Amino acid sequence: MKSLQDCADERVLIIDGAMGTMIQRYKLTEADYRGTRFADYPSDLKGNNDLLNLTQPQIIEAIHKEYLEAGADIIETNTFSCTTIAMADYDMQELAYELNVEGARIAKKAAQEYTAKNPDKPRFVAGAIGPLNKTLSLSPDVNNPGYRSVTFDEVVAAYEEQVKGLSEGGVDILLIETIFDTLNCKAAIFAIKKYFRESGKPELPIMISGTITDASGRTLSGQTLEAFYISVMHANPFSVGLNCALGGQQMRPYVEELSNIATCNVSCYPNAGLPNAFGEYDEEPEDTACIIEDFAASGFVNIVGGCCGTTPDHIRHIAQHVKSIKPRQRPVLTHTLA
Repeated sequence: MKSLQDCADERVLIIDGAMGTMIQRYKLTEADYRGTRFADYPSDLKGNNDLLNLTQPQIIEAIHKEYLEAGADIIETNTFSCTTIAMADYDMQELAYELNVEGARIAKKAAQEYTAKNPDKPRFVAGAIGPLNKTLSLSPDVNNPGYRSVTFDEVVAAYEEQVKGLSEGGVDILLIETIFDTLNCKAAIFAIKKYFRESGKPELPIMISGTITDASGRTLSGQTLEAFYISVMHANPFSVGLNCALGGQQMRPYVEELSNIATCNVSCYPNAGLPNAFGEYDEEPEDTACIIEDFAASGFVNIVGGCCGTTPDHIRHIAQHVKSIKPRQRPVLTHTLA
């Protein structure tokens, strides 16, 4: 079977769209989230989308298959918040490892089914590693700028458990995504390297995707895009890119900037435009696809897809629009000291 890099050399790869948007379409109730196993759980569980890996796995598998049917080469596991730190919101810290294993298994099963149908188009599973609900760079207390609600070692431990579960569940790639605090990302990178070093297993490729929060062109923790890239390039990632926060039109200058400095692959999976007054996304699939097509035709990207508000229809249109465009050529940069 072709490797991930082989496929990236041949064509612009397609990553899937929003998991949360698709889950919302099912209009699940509190009872649906609980299932039978957690029927008497003391905390409210509605909204804990990652828990559906255990209580409604058939829904998660169906969503993965919709994206695969739409043409996705890479599907993300439903594990965005599967750490002990994030799961503490539901008092479900002890489930973090199991949720990652099951999330990976569900996605892998779907990917293998579609690879078997067309071996010339292998499908890959990216273990989704979210940014956490606590930050290492910013204080949650405006009156105490030096305060942190979590330590670097605690973040590393949480991420290492997640990486262990995703790896044992069978993912092909590890995707650190929606990064607004680079120090959290560096903790995730450290956790990944630590896990594979100590386990003796072959290290999986790493995808890194940050988020620019507004027109300042900076992450929430204040870094410019170039500073962000330089901060993570030591990980030797398979790709670095941008997702979430902005729509494709607003992302264009930042994707172009990244394409000029990154020696690895560049990814971009924007929201379906900016949210409206009700927090919903109105950008039509054809509109999103035209924006992404411009990125590809301009030589900015190697991997494209969608984030908040995007659906299999968005991914289908994107795949059609970029299928005849060659992927970005990775630059060979030389640095010398004056």
